[in-house]
Amino acid sequence: MPRTLVVAPSWIGDAVLSHPLLVRLKERDPQGSIDVLAPPWVLPVYRRMPEVAATHALPFGHGDLKLAARRRFAKTLPQYDRAIVLPNTFKSALIPWHAGIALRTGYRGEMRFGLLNDARRLDEAALPLIVERYAALAQSAGETLQPGLPNPRLRVDDAARRVTLAKYGLDASRPAAVFAPGAEYGPAKRWPARHFASLAATLANRGYQVWLLGSQKDADITAEIQRLSENLCIDFAGRTTLDEAIDLMSLAAHVVTNDSGLMHIAAALDRPTTALFGSSSPAFTPPLSPRARVISLKLSCSPCFQRVCPLGHTNCLVTLEPARVLASLD
Repeated sequence: MPRTLVVAPSWIGDAVLSHPLLVRLKERDPQGSIDVLAPPWVLPVYRRMPEVAATHALPFGHGDLKLAARRRFAKTLPQYDRAIVLPNTFKSALIPWHAGIALRTGYRGEMRFGLLNDARRLDEAALPLIVERYAALAQSAGETLQPGLPNPRLRVDDAARRVTLAKYGLDASRPAAVFAPGAEYGPAKRWPARHFASLAATLANRGYQVWLLGSQKDADITAEIQRLSENLCIDFAGRTTLDEAIDLMSLAAHVVTNDSGLMHIAAALDRPTTALFGSSSPAFTPPLSPRARVISLKLSCSPCFQRVCPLGHTNCLVTLEPARVLASLD
């Protein structure tokens, strides 16, 4: 039985977008086995993909090179017939090479000559979406991407979800609106806290409970939303594991989110989602679900793809009023 190792990206959203690649690999070889090597914070996403047989935690921090340690770690992996390397970095291709995996596929990146022996040239015009770029690696070099690419999907475990609800004492009988106000890339991707607070007040008046999801890095933002909304929300930022956040998001009647990893999780859970784009572009990483709506003001200065607004005003999000988002929910 052929065994494939997928070296996963470090971003949660990109991990979600790699799911169609796994689907295509399984379609091409139903008897084949697929394992994933990923940073620990990404692994909960892959454990919810039925195509994944096993996961390995990458024991290196972001930016750590540690050449000797990577070589030693590679020798501990099982034997694989093929590796598909999704990140474009030099270090991401080192472990499959050190592990002696016969076929090592990926796009040409930084100094990877020799580390990959199936190095592809990326045609960005032919494959504008990152989900397409990943999925194309399931096919032979030079082969046109097969149409009908499925959307990413994540499994929900009802028993685990009940445990999560009980842990936080939540009432699942009331509709929940989930806000994901963070965006690790930078403030130019974040809708203002005062807008989230205004929308929270409106939804609370309609009988919704409002849950704020995010990592510890988002705690300042969610605390500001709580303050401005006069504590109308339940703030989970930094309190939940990613598994628990997925469980909670799977219950959402509405999700309002910036362009972030949680946006892609909401789409992969097929929740009604309104995604707010400012400095980034939905032409590259849109939420892939028929139940997702994108709102972008498409100002002349956006998308700029900057972490901080270079003009100092972030009008692409500041002037996006809560009423417009509410209309999308309605």
